[in-house]
Amino acid sequence: MTEPVLISVDSRIALLTLNRPEKLNALNYEMVDRLMTLLDQIETDDDVHAVILTGAGARAFSAGADIHQFSQSVAQCVNTALRDFVRRGQAMTARLEAFTKPVIAAVNGLAFGGGCEITEAVHLAIASEKALFAKPEINLGMPPTFGGTQRLPRAAGRKRGLELLLTGDSFSPQHALQIGLVNAVVPHDELLPRARALAERMIRHSPLAAASVITAVTRGLNVSIAEGLLIEREQFARVAPTFDLAEGLAAWKERRAPQYRGR
Repeated sequence: MTEPVLISVDSRIALLTLNRPEKLNALNYEMVDRLMTLLDQIETDDDVHAVILTGAGARAFSAGADIHQFSQSVAQCVNTALRDFVRRGQAMTARLEAFTKPVIAAVNGLAFGGGCEITEAVHLAIASEKALFAKPEINLGMPPTFGGTQRLPRAAGRKRGLELLLTGDSFSPQHALQIGLVNAVVPHDELLPRARALAERMIRHSPLAAASVITAVTRGLNVSIAEGLLIEREQFARVAPTFDLAEGLAAWKERRAPQYRGR
C-alpha cells in the first residue's frame, strides 16, 4: 500500500507530504495516524530540527476530512464519531501546535476544512499563489471539529473568523495573509524553496531555545499575561543550565558563530 504520509530528511529538515493526491489529500484515519507516528519519531530524532508539511500533487494541500469515512462513523453513533473522528483530529492539530520543533505548512493548493485547521495549528505557514482556503463544514450542517472554531478566531479576530466559519466561503491566500493565517504568499514554483529557506533561518539557532519559545507562546496565548510571564520564566529556567546557553553567551563575547549541541 502507498504510504498516506511520505517523509524525507535533508540537512536537519524533515519534509512530510500528505499523500492521497487522487483524493485531494483528504484526511482519512490512516493518514492522521501515520502523521502522528512520524511526528513521534521526528520529535526524538536529534538529526531533525524543523519540519515542513505539504501536500502531494498539483491541486491540494488537503481538501479536509475524508467525508465518506467520517459519515460511516456518524452513522454508527455519536460516541463512535467523537472517538474516531473528532478526538483523532483534535489530537493531531494539538500535536502540531505544541510540537517542540518548528513546523511550517507549505500550502500548495486547496486547504479546506481539516487542511485549513492544520494551517491554523502549525507554527508558521507559507502559501502558494495557487492556494485556496475555506471553512466549509457549515455546508455539511456541522461546525469545524479539529480546532477551527477556536484557532481561526484567535488568529483572525472574532468577527472575521465568524464570517468565514458561518458562510463557508472560500478565501484567497492574500486574504489568509491579511488575517494572519499564513506568513507569506509566494509564486507556486518557489513554495518549497521558500519554506526551506525559512526553516534554515530557524535551525541556525539552539533547538532547546526554539522548543522553549514554541512552548511559551503556545501555552501563553490562552492564559492571562501574568500567567504567561510565569510560563516564560519557567522556560528560561529550563535552558539556563544548558550547554547551549553557555555556548551562545560565549560565542557572543568571542564574536564567533555558536556551535549548539541541543543540550
